[in-house]
Amino acid sequence: MSVVLGTATPGGGFPVYGDAVAAVLNEVDPSLGVTTRNTKGSTENVPLLEAGQLDLALVQGEVAYEALRGIGRPAADLKIFAAMYSTPGMFVVRGDSPVRAIEDLRARAVAFGARGSGLVILARYVLDGLGLDQTRDFEAIYLERAGDGPAMVLDGRAAALWGGGIGWPNFVAVSSAPGGARFIAPSPEDIERVRAKHAFVKTIAVPAGSYPGQERAITALGSYSLVLASPRLPEDVAWRLARALHQGASAIAARHAQGHESTLENTLAAAARRDLIHPGVLRYMREAGISK
Repeated sequence: MSVVLGTATPGGGFPVYGDAVAAVLNEVDPSLGVTTRNTKGSTENVPLLEAGQLDLALVQGEVAYEALRGIGRPAADLKIFAAMYSTPGMFVVRGDSPVRAIEDLRARAVAFGARGSGLVILARYVLDGLGLDQTRDFEAIYLERAGDGPAMVLDGRAAALWGGGIGWPNFVAVSSAPGGARFIAPSPEDIERVRAKHAFVKTIAVPAGSYPGQERAITALGSYSLVLASPRLPEDVAWRLARALHQGASAIAARHAQGHESTLENTLAAAARRDLIHPGVLRYMREAGISK
């Protein structure tokens, strides 16, 4: 058996997470043969899943929301395999930057990430809620590789880098550099404005110490990223994958900073409707006593 898991461009958080999950699934059930494949990110993963070129894929929350709801496109016939982790979106700037708020970034060069990344979509929703536009109000930079962003901030080509997650590699790279970094997230008033327009975007806490030099907790906006499944993924295979994920939960948590969030319980909570979860996963949930 072979199961192909689509991730994103090298240097971002998705490939790191995907490799950790694939390794654990194969350790628990070697017959699954899970392999990872780098892609352009969430916006490419959805059509690849629909075409059956991937069995599973990592999809950022806002992209999954639009695909499953049919926003800007026909509703995708895809199912949720698992919740990945929460993705609080924010900007990072150098420690010596004069930028203190999102408004201060107006008209400055900002690296929003790889064009196919779901993080770009999250930024679009957050900024739209504040009456801002990525391309109109900023010198928007879209990267070929997610891993190119930190160097652009550190050498001054970009005033800020947008990203998300806890322990996200690109934020670690900037905050670990000499001089440190500062994170720029929506203010409480900003959060109210964004959620008034886009209620599906949630407030998410980034605990103190999530990044080098980050002494205080940060409140940001984001969603749960998901592992989506192709409609062609057989029910028995999804059942075995769900069993391996459940049995390997502690091993995933040990391998990834946010791996403890990748549980079937969180999957149930993250799904807007139960019928959006793959039937094989639901069957395992019932048998494991997670769902009725």
